[in-house]
Amino acid sequence: MTNTSQESQSAALYEFYSRSVGFIAGAITILISNQSGIGSGYINEVMSLCIAYPIIALIISKNLPASIAHLRKQIFITIDAGFVGCLVAYMHFSAIPSIMFLVMVNTSVMSLGSVAIWFTCVFSIITGAYIGTLIFGFHQSLDAPFLVNVCSSISMAIHLAVTSFYSGKQNKQLAKLHSELKAEQTKQQNLSLKVAKYISPQIWESIFSGNREVKLETQRKKLVVFFSDIKGFTALSEQLESEALTELLNNYLTEMTNIALKYGGTIDKYVGDSIMVFFGDPKTQGAKKDTLACVAMAIEMRKHMKVLRQQWRAQGVQNPLEIRMGINTGYCTVGNFGTESRMDYTIIGKEVNMASRLESAAEAGEILLSHEAYALVQDKIICREKGTITAKGFSRPVPVYEAVDFRHNLAAKTSFVEHELPGFSMYMDTNRINNYDREKIAKALESAAVKIKNQVKMQG
Repeated sequence: MTNTSQESQSAALYEFYSRSVGFIAGAITILISNQSGIGSGYINEVMSLCIAYPIIALIISKNLPASIAHLRKQIFITIDAGFVGCLVAYMHFSAIPSIMFLVMVNTSVMSLGSVAIWFTCVFSIITGAYIGTLIFGFHQSLDAPFLVNVCSSISMAIHLAVTSFYSGKQNKQLAKLHSELKAEQTKQQNLSLKVAKYISPQIWESIFSGNREVKLETQRKKLVVFFSDIKGFTALSEQLESEALTELLNNYLTEMTNIALKYGGTIDKYVGDSIMVFFGDPKTQGAKKDTLACVAMAIEMRKHMKVLRQQWRAQGVQNPLEIRMGINTGYCTVGNFGTESRMDYTIIGKEVNMASRLESAAEAGEILLSHEAYALVQDKIICREKGTITAKGFSRPVPVYEAVDFRHNLAAKTSFVEHELPGFSMYMDTNRINNYDREKIAKALESAAVKIKNQVKMQG
């Protein structure tokens, strides 16, 4: 039996004790009233009903259907109120006994803290009194003998004492249950935080908020896929001890993960020094903003490598480490893959393979974009055409582009010149031009300028 059902059974038992005291006290008061000349006959029947009703109520309350079990107390207090109305009519509406009985019911009703239930019970009392007059006849005797008044007062006091006693016990049990639930909640929170370290925060949040079902299902979505790895990491692993290599790798993955989460990326997996991230699920801002966020993340990762290289140099890593990255935008299949007992939330599809191929083709420090990714960010990001690559699994050469930096970051650099108009496109970074190519470039620009000036003269 669960704690909840045990608490429910205990509550029903406490209500039985309180109800029994109340109705037995009522039966004694009725007996004395009948001997004092206040009563409407049917004494044996009324006495039997007062004694039997609490037992009947207990049996019914323990066998209520689960759908209405939570309404047990409200239902039986309403029935109690109807019986009290009948008893008031039976005792000829004597003032003090009637008031005492009504106080007993009112105390029980007010413990529920519901105005609606209170009004319902008032209506039940009035209905019960009316039914009582139909059964016993209408008699009015406001004054009751002294002994009857004393008996009803003592009955009310005993009933209130018993009710308070069992209410106190219930409160203690509720406090204990609350403490146990709080401890269990803390335990579950700690457990969920531990589990969260094995899955992406976005997926964890969507599962624990109830927005995502944990079952084998997938869907097609337009996603932005990112791959990265450290150029020369394999060679480095042969030089460092496993402990130092583990510390370096964990440091790198931690820093890169923090940047990915900053831009809203969903961490898919780590494979050695490789990182796979995607944008567009479970939340998306649209393909354009998702792609821009991914490229912005990649640019910041590349910049942050300068900080990490300084740290690694202090740890004895002499060879400078660079990351290479690939980004592609396209439709992928995303969701839970595996079995009902072991699932992996990931993405698959040729667009995922394309991002991986771009990362493999990138040089150290490069961010290579597919054509679709380039088309979505070219208005914000300076990109350089890199020609085409032959990617495994793709029958045709794939055009690729290198993401350089945000346009607003490069605008102030005197070494950089970039113009694009219909029929004209020029990108130039003078710091990257070899000395032996400068004269060739200058002559090409002069020749182009002469042609444009001649066309202007002809048109003039």
